[in-house]
Amino acid sequence: MNWVFLACGILSGLSGTLSLRMASHGGTKKWYIAVCTGYVLAFSFLTLALQHGMPLGAAYGIWAASGIALAALAARVLFREPLTKVMGLGIGLIVAGVLCIENGAVH
Repeated sequence: MNWVFLACGILSGLSGTLSLRMASHGGTKKWYIAVCTGYVLAFSFLTLALQHGMPLGAAYGIWAASGIALAALAARVLFREPLTKVMGLGIGLIVAGVLCIENGAVH
């Protein structure tokens, strides 16, 4: 169940971040509400994952790294922001780092 909570936390954080992009580019007050809601849900789900036994280092590492990688990919699709080869390499390194953290965690 902790993986479900973590996935919900990642997606909530991503929605908060994407809403922040909209709010910062002349968005209305509803985008600021979406930002706050997304981040509150993200931390709430992260807390639930921790309460259900996920180690802090693994949970936070996966949560943060996944959010960064998904935000870069979503920004490319939704906002036509650049996604260079170097950025792709960085996303690959993030994935590798997450795998190292997860495989190195004691279960």
